[in-house]
Amino acid sequence: MALVSRLHAKRKHLKIFVKRAYEDATPKDGYRVLVDRLWPRGRSKEILALGQWARDVAPSAALRKWFGHKPARWEAFQQRYRLELDVEEQQQRMRSLLTEAKGQPITLVYGAKDEEHNQAIVLRDVLSHLPEESKR
Repeated sequence: MALVSRLHAKRKHLKIFVKRAYEDATPKDGYRVLVDRLWPRGRSKEILALGQWARDVAPSAALRKWFGHKPARWEAFQQRYRLELDVEEQQQRMRSLLTEAKGQPITLVYGAKDEEHNQAIVLRDVLSHLPEESKR
């Protein structure tokens, strides 16, 4: 089986979880990635137990400020954030994140209070459907 086919097969079975930065890390989390532009208040590097801080794949500062975690803006936020993630540079960053996880489960860590309306939810979906390489 070719390497690309094996990677695609692994991705199909990849587990991607979403977890608040204020919940304790567990071994089941696998590769933990902070997906906020801002560091969560009161949390140390040791407590967060991160594999990486992927601040560049977080929503832009302008989008984050516009959204303000207002549920009424959720649909528009998702569309705008997906557009930000749809550029080649972001696609490459996300592919790198998947590669660095080395097949482990991935937990996207975020600081927002709202567990239903946050960037990690959108990013989880985008990562789950990310093509192996750009078709542009």
